[in-house]
Amino acid sequence: MKRKYKAVYILKLQGKEEGIDENIGSISKELEGGGAMLEQIDRIGKKELAHENHDKQKHGYYLQVHFETAPDAIEKVRSKLSLNKEIMLQHYQLL
Repeated sequence: MKRKYKAVYILKLQGKEEGIDENIGSISKELEGGGAMLEQIDRIGKKELAHENHDKQKHGYYLQVHFETAPDAIEKVRSKLSLNKEIMLQHYQLL
């Protein structure tokens, strides 16, 4: 049974905002490859982080994705996207 989820991703900027579209494309591809049906992608944009992370990042590009998928697919997608060094944070919420 498929369920609806909301995911929030924070992408590294490091002064290279032109690579954001590629990162969003790879996230979308990974979600769809895991069997997800994308409903909405919101580009929230560049925001300042509350604290610097271990890479001394002060800003991140926020992305919010609404999708529908099977519950077991979330862990597979999370583990694959955790290998992407351009994603600082990923969070999934059941709607």
